[in-house]
Amino acid sequence: MHKAFVSLRLLVAVAVSGALLTGCGHPQKPLYQWGDYQPEVYEYFKGESKEAQLAKLEEDLQKIRSTNGAAPPGFHAQLGMLYGSLGKDDQMVQELQTEKQLFPESATFMDFLLKNAKGGVH
Repeated sequence: MHKAFVSLRLLVAVAVSGALLTGCGHPQKPLYQWGDYQPEVYEYFKGESKEAQLAKLEEDLQKIRSTNGAAPPGFHAQLGMLYGSLGKDDQMVQELQTEKQLFPESATFMDFLLKNAKGGVH
């Protein structure tokens, strides 16, 4: 019985050591770089100027691209909606198409937005 207790303690010590060593590795790079995307969506609903929101999101996109990061789901769609609200239809279509390409699960909604934007720009 004493040997079993010592073996159990050794097994627990090895397991705890392994867990600690695993936790000390390099942090994993996040899947998406959010930048100010979430606060800007909030500002959109509060009524901040669309130009200011667009400038912040464009700046974030440049930062994301400079680090070879990935914009989160909805980022390009939000850019597209802002472009559309400012009458920049070509840029709107481009951003909605980008969202659709990067996140195929958004295709139905992006197609809906593209079809209905500005009288059927597609």
